[in-house]
Amino acid sequence: MIVLRPASIFLLAFLLASCTDSRKEKGWKQVWSDEFEYSGLPDSTKWDYDVGGHGWGNNELQYYTRADTNNAVVRNGRLMITLRKQLKDTNQYTSARLISKHKGDWLYGRIEVKAKLPAGKGVWPAIWMLPTDWVYGSWPMSGEIDIMEAVNTGAAGGNAVYGSIHYGPAWPNNQHQTAGFTPSSSVADNFHTYAMEWDPAEIRMYVDGNQYARYSNWWTPNGGYPAPFNQRFHWVLNVAVGGNWPGNPDGATSFPQRMEIDWVRVFRKQ
Repeated sequence: MIVLRPASIFLLAFLLASCTDSRKEKGWKQVWSDEFEYSGLPDSTKWDYDVGGHGWGNNELQYYTRADTNNAVVRNGRLMITLRKQLKDTNQYTSARLISKHKGDWLYGRIEVKAKLPAGKGVWPAIWMLPTDWVYGSWPMSGEIDIMEAVNTGAAGGNAVYGSIHYGPAWPNNQHQTAGFTPSSSVADNFHTYAMEWDPAEIRMYVDGNQYARYSNWWTPNGGYPAPFNQRFHWVLNVAVGGNWPGNPDGATSFPQRMEIDWVRVFRKQ
């Protein structure tokens, strides 16, 4: 057990206050969050579920369950999304995909998540956003914002995370922009803060305060710049397995695998 002395407690409080003050100085005000200071299923006033096992457009292998604490539970101040090797219908794996649609929908702002990621060949955690209203048509014409994706962490993917935007004409002529970042410490063993700042002119990606991507040029047919990123989007939090990007697990991948989320927060400019 670690015992904090008074001086240490004062220093911790100072650092937390400094972080908050820094955001205030930049004009950000927190308007929504889930700090996960409760136990049981995720807060139903903030979160719903995407459910099913049809591959999700990427030939993924998991079945996403609804309100199942085996796959999504809040415990010890953290949201746990757990990928299990477990038969469900014709799928060999189960997981959860949480969404905030119609419960937390945002147009512009700063989005932050503090998370520790799962690892292994074929494992694909994601913290991202989808359009709530699909104003410009089906995917990707109404857009997609990926705040953090990681594939094959600790295996072929090493320690890299990625931030992307998707837009443009219908598949297979769809467009995307992607950048990667490798933190100095393991994303599977340590918590890192993944953030996105979004305004009418730019989308910027950060890890632990380090900006590694800036997107300022996109276009959707019949929408025109800044479409499609001038509409409200909602959270998506999930752990997938297999699929076109990471490939399938191999014998070295152990299960269960878990993404732990300390908090999610939304800020808006004053």
